[in-house]
Amino acid sequence: MIRTERKYIEILRILKEHHEPVGAKRLAELMADRGFVLSDRAVQYHLSYLDSSGFTEKVGNQGRMLTPLGLAESDNALVDDRIGFVISKLERLAYRSTFDPTTGTGDVAYNLSIIPKESFERTIVTFNEVAKAGCGFFSSYRIVDRDPRIPSDSVGVITLCSISMDGVFQRAGIPVKMAYGGRLEIEQGTPVRFRDLIGYRGTTIDPLELFISSGLTSINNFIRTKTGIALANVREVPCSAREQVEQTIRHMNECGFVFPVAMGNQAFNLPQNPFRLSIVAFSGMNYIGNCVEQDLAIRTEIGAGNIPFSKVMETN
Repeated sequence: MIRTERKYIEILRILKEHHEPVGAKRLAELMADRGFVLSDRAVQYHLSYLDSSGFTEKVGNQGRMLTPLGLAESDNALVDDRIGFVISKLERLAYRSTFDPTTGTGDVAYNLSIIPKESFERTIVTFNEVAKAGCGFFSSYRIVDRDPRIPSDSVGVITLCSISMDGVFQRAGIPVKMAYGGRLEIEQGTPVRFRDLIGYRGTTIDPLELFISSGLTSINNFIRTKTGIALANVREVPCSAREQVEQTIRHMNECGFVFPVAMGNQAFNLPQNPFRLSIVAFSGMNYIGNCVEQDLAIRTEIGAGNIPFSKVMETN
């Protein structure tokens, strides 16, 4: 019974992550990614139950979307089961990242932002501000307009997700742990301390998304005055891997990745650990946070998938 209930909740979660209708075939693929192997027919059965319960509704032949009742259910049901869901999703993306910084080839993980066409030009200005200030995980972004996830009245923008770094380290044989997402205080261009940290393994929501939606960043102040609060992630690697980590970082920097902000046994006001190095990196979510601070309409799917690095580097 509990296993069946989790299948229903997982379907609701998937629909919540997608802002457009999702069909049964696509749902079956996404459920398989999360450990629930179901046939299209089985998914249809579960959808029929969710329809009758008022949690989902059919949108023509396009698929299903959540109703307000379904949205509330996805937020409230099985809270304990959702702890660790965010990091599990990111770890899947890291595993699927095949990027090799020595050749500049392979797949990287990305975030997908949807922007209304009427505010597109203003939004791109804010993206360029972050890129110029060097507080994004990657030095540029990619505009996409041909994607089934992007409505006809909108434009999509791909920003690289920092979980791509984890994929590179893993493929190089370096054990890496995504530890925290936090608010990094910067004074006159110098990062000085973390204001807040949230562990990825004990939360039901992405920490950086929470900081943005709560109005706890001042990325635009940093861009204008060099003093403010930006978003950063903290990873941990063994001290014994330091030389290989530094070499890998150099190769990634040559490809356009912008990190680390700091690295060491004790970075800023993080706890000291004689056996592990903390790697602090600005997040690609600073692009989105700068837009939200300026009241620009934007919605973002964090960890939307993997894409060839060559696609990101194509000229817009």
